[in-house]
Amino acid sequence: MNEQEIERLVDKFERSSLNEMQISDNNFKLLLTKPHHSNAANSAAPVATSTPVQTAEAPTEDDAVVPAPLVGLVYLAAQPGKPVFKSVGDQVKAGDVVCLIEAMKVVNEVKSPYDGILREVLVEDGSLVEYDQPLFRIEKN
Repeated sequence: MNEQEIERLVDKFERSSLNEMQISDNNFKLLLTKPHHSNAANSAAPVATSTPVQTAEAPTEDDAVVPAPLVGLVYLAAQPGKPVFKSVGDQVKAGDVVCLIEAMKVVNEVKSPYDGILREVLVEDGSLVEYDQPLFRIEKN
């Protein structure tokens, strides 16, 4: 799928009445979601919940950082009011979704590259993150 096809799909999705659309093709996955609003007067910006940064123990030499793979808004839960993907102290397996990053109205899953225990959440829900910014600290198994 090329960039023009993706832009065309995003444009059609924005104009549609759909709230969510997912497209998968071989090694490509596109998930588009629209924020949920209580009335039409709300802005088109995503709704962010206020989840405090979670901290547990001091860093150890077995710790690894999960970096942001792109610039965008980070969401620690699939939707406002829903449980976070992972909390401090949770067991994490490589490939587990730990958060979402929205960039240009496209929502991207961020998966843990490590097996281990989540020791620290380094970002706040709904905050803007930079490329390669540390998101989580995981104690590797």
